[in-house]
Amino acid sequence: MEYTGKQLMAIALANEIEDGKVYIIGTGLPLIGASLAKHTTAPNARLLFETGILEGNPLEVPTSVSDLRINREASVLWPQYRYFGFQTIMAQRNAIDAGFLGGAEIDAYGNLNSTAIGDYLNPKTRFSGSGGANGIATYCDTIIVMKHEKRRFVEKVDYCTSPGWIDGPDGRAKRGLNPNKGPRTVVTQYGVFKFGDDKRMYMDKIFPGVSKEEVIENTGFAIDVSRATPYEVPGEEIFRVLVEEVDPDRVMI
Repeated sequence: MEYTGKQLMAIALANEIEDGKVYIIGTGLPLIGASLAKHTTAPNARLLFETGILEGNPLEVPTSVSDLRINREASVLWPQYRYFGFQTIMAQRNAIDAGFLGGAEIDAYGNLNSTAIGDYLNPKTRFSGSGGANGIATYCDTIIVMKHEKRRFVEKVDYCTSPGWIDGPDGRAKRGLNPNKGPRTVVTQYGVFKFGDDKRMYMDKIFPGVSKEEVIENTGFAIDVSRATPYEVPGEEIFRVLVEEVDPDRVMI
């Protein structure tokens, strides 16, 4: 059975979605993972999109959160300002299970930078900034998807756009954030990463064809790979749904 790294990442993201729970979904692979989950293991998962669409159930993967295909079976089509208020209230009430995020940089504690590389006032590169990411990271558990490169997995992010575990087990509490919410999982082309009791990232599952040495070499901070076990590749039916129903035109995978 042939498959790509992106397909494995999409399946790993889908596995983070539980049936009947509420998730904030962003553009890119999270859309693929969410659509796959809705088609397979979590048909009753409730998806929220930052464009103000709630509980959409697209037949195939949208190209972005503005794609009108998300509207299918949606319960609410709101202007964005109403969505942000609703998201905040829902998150404060612990009614959102997790939000999907990405960024330009991530550190060992899951802090994300999507603002600037280099000095904030005189950056080498300026990005679009937080959008709704900071609010999600402040109030919700997060599932992060990243391209695994040494320049992205850094010792210290140049700018903390979205807080992770800050600097350890009491990092969030010291800054007035909910200490029981934070990064849950990171998915990259190398595998699935979790956070230990010390709130540092470690490798949990390693994808086929990836070596632990490769992971260490492409991570800019000390990463524990000793606990990594082989990722169990699912059966052919999951891949069939993924490529024939979710993304038949291979727009993203």
